[in-house]
Amino acid sequence: MIEASITDQEFALFQRLIYKIAGISLGDSKKILLVGRLTRRLKVYEFGTFTQYYRMLATGDHPEELQTMVDLLTTNETYFFREPKHFDFLRDEIIRKRTSPATFRVWSAASSSGEEIYTLAMVLADSLPNSPWEIVGSDISTQVLAKAATGHYSLARTEGIPPEFMKKYCLKGVRSHAGTFLIAPELRKRTSFYQINLTQPVDAEIGDFEVIFLRNVMIYFDMETKAKVVNNLLPRLKSGGHLIIGHSETLNGLKIAPLDTIRPTIYRKP
Repeated sequence: MIEASITDQEFALFQRLIYKIAGISLGDSKKILLVGRLTRRLKVYEFGTFTQYYRMLATGDHPEELQTMVDLLTTNETYFFREPKHFDFLRDEIIRKRTSPATFRVWSAASSSGEEIYTLAMVLADSLPNSPWEIVGSDISTQVLAKAATGHYSLARTEGIPPEFMKKYCLKGVRSHAGTFLIAPELRKRTSFYQINLTQPVDAEIGDFEVIFLRNVMIYFDMETKAKVVNNLLPRLKSGGHLIIGHSETLNGLKIAPLDTIRPTIYRKP
């Protein structure tokens, strides 16, 4: 019989484990969320306690299950055109003032299930109709990356998408796909996805970017991890490029490479 609750000692074990793997500080208020998301895994292995599940993960002999746990505990809610002023700034202040003919590259560093990536794709397609551009999306969760790569969403997710973009860049499903929509192929072909743990140095093969979106992920990190993440990303940001973070986040007090503050939550690399 699987226990319906988790002890404080067991929860502490998972807090340390997810911090070690992903740098996420899982507060005590997340205990119910952890129980809800991991109980199903206990059922799979017919474990009676969270300690048994933890011990299996801690051996290091089950990397696939460890990834499953990370997927379950790091999946966060997102939506199209979230915090829209950032996309207005991208269009009006960054894209309109650029003079380089080079491919315009944007990195959605915590892309989750892809809504941010495809919001960016719509903005770039609309603002750079005759210029090359591409978007890289990354996340620690393989589950959400697989979802993002499909570009397939419920019509219930369309709130926030301007009607003209919905008409131009989204294909409504029919028959067995009724009630859903697909991001247009011409946008999807300019996107690519990578599993990246932001707490680790970023491989230079990903390339350099004019803009990096790092939004609504640092709220899960402590100060030390926030600084580590930002310093891992900055080498991939071109000189003069912009770093954009979430409206509930700040870089104040972090020991990071110098950045110029352009607006609250928008920074420029000298």
